Amino acid sequence: MTGGYTSQADDPDFFLSPAGKHSPKDELDATLRAIQADGEGDSHARCQFPARAAWLQQQFQLELPPMACPAFDQWTATLNAEHVTLVFAASYLNSPSSMFGHTFLRLDPPQDDASTNLLLANTISYAADAAAHDNELLFAYKGIFGGYPGVTSVEPYYEKIRLYSDIEHRDLWEYRLNLRPAEVARLLAHTWEIRNRNFDYYFFDENCAYRLLALIDAARPGTDLIGEVSTHAIPSDTVRWVVAKDLVAEVHYRPSAATSVSYALGQLPVAQQRLAVALARGALSVNAPDVAALEPADKARLFDATYDYVRYQSAAKKWPREHAAPVSHDLLVARSQISATTATSEPTVPAVRDDQGHNTFRASVAAGRRADRNFTQLTLRPAYHDLLDPPAGYRHGAELEFLRVDARYYTDNQSLELEQLTGVAIRSLSTRNAFFQPLSWQVGFGGRRTDTGSKRVLAPYLEGGVGGSWALGSNTQAFALATVDAEIDDDLNKGYDLGPGADLGLVFQHHTVSALAGVKRKAWLVDNLQRQDQLYVHTNWHLSRAVSAFAAFTREHHFDRYHTLWHVGLHVYF
Repeated sequence: MTGGYTSQADDPDFFLSPAGKHSPKDELDATLRAIQADGEGDSHARCQFPARAAWLQQQFQLELPPMACPAFDQWTATLNAEHVTLVFAASYLNSPSSMFGHTFLRLDPPQDDASTNLLLANTISYAADAAAHDNELLFAYKGIFGGYPGVTSVEPYYEKIRLYSDIEHRDLWEYRLNLRPAEVARLLAHTWEIRNRNFDYYFFDENCAYRLLALIDAARPGTDLIGEVSTHAIPSDTVRWVVAKDLVAEVHYRPSAATSVSYALGQLPVAQQRLAVALARGALSVNAPDVAALEPADKARLFDATYDYVRYQSAAKKWPREHAAPVSHDLLVARSQISATTATSEPTVPAVRDDQGHNTFRASVAAGRRADRNFTQLTLRPAYHDLLDPPAGYRHGAELEFLRVDARYYTDNQSLELEQLTGVAIRSLSTRNAFFQPLSWQVGFGGRRTDTGSKRVLAPYLEGGVGGSWALGSNTQAFALATVDAEIDDDLNKGYDLGPGADLGLVFQHHTVSALAGVKRKAWLVDNLQRQDQLYVHTNWHLSRAVSAFAAFTREHHFDRYHTLWHVGLHVYF
């Protein structure tokens, strides 16, 4: 606001001038002097900042003698990168640090033949250097407000797969970039410059995805991927920008271990699925009559799928080794006695990638009526996705919104009111079955209009819930959540209120229409001692990837009165 410059680098060692963080001119002068100074070896500026030195040499047409940089040369030789692949790990709502997904770069070695194992390739990633003892809530708070330094690290790809795919149930999308050899070399040189430098980490903007955009910009000047970032850099959005800039040569899908296991089990007939559950839990022997009666090929598929399921549960540390080891051994021994082979069946590649889903910024306009008052409503939501948005490219049953603002203009008294300010709203409706029993849960906080009996006031709230969700078909699921709400406001008689309750509903998610219907009940225990019952039906019609029409209806009983709320409008995704 006052002019001047501030570098995003927060490490003094990144600058050659004491004033470099705030003066690009001083840093330029100091760098030109340093790279032309006498000397050689790893401590020289040309070895510490090889990308910076090469770029300045080109811009100023400097004649610099060759210089050996043993540490940098050995580092690049070890990485042995010929190509660069941008990897996107899908969102994982059970961790605040992974709610939007994650991106990192894979450094692919020369592929002389099909036997080249990319699992051994190295990766470049940027993440918050969080203290090991920080819990998820503290991580979210400090991550939002820059409480952690960001660290650029180089790790083997198989370590990333173990974390994201094998443990956290996250599918991976691999986008091979069309960078030329000189651009790959420049990207590595700039990575060397920042690899041990501190850049403060911010969850919404200067995050993992933002730093990778900067690396790609350095590799291919003029792409200006950083220029696409405004208030936030969501990983799936940044992948869209990379694709839109024509930087991607090919895309490969790598399903997570959970996706592969679920697919294999789903290919079994229902009767064999019951056998798989019993075998995995040790309730049935591999020599049981029901198993022995199967044809050899069916028996082989059953043993293969069950073994993979047991191995997954063991790797995810959900089952103790004392149980998993003997069950796995029995399955392998039984399988080895069957000569029948089974064709490897891989999960189907999703028709829509994560980067091909709707854009995350949404603006909405609506007209409606609450009781006897007509209103128009404007809603702005910076990110990310709710249950009724177009589901393609997003996790079914998952919802994540932050900083959503709902404002209403009531026509009867020409008043503009803030209806709700959503700080964060998360809902994870993961379906349960015989093999997987995840909890469904929700949490949210912000400010909303609440009825005190005599007026509606804007009160801070905190809400949460936990329960289960069950699939009723490929697009439909039912859920039941035990909930609790807390509200705090001076207009409440006692200053606060607490309301345990329940939320029972159905969700239908399809590429043409999505719907949410259910009933809620709360029993306010502290302030007004009133029961609040609600019947709700919400529907979105997806006209295109960028536009949806919506309608919402709510019938509520509170303070011995009935209120009806309805509104219709349009969502536009940017």
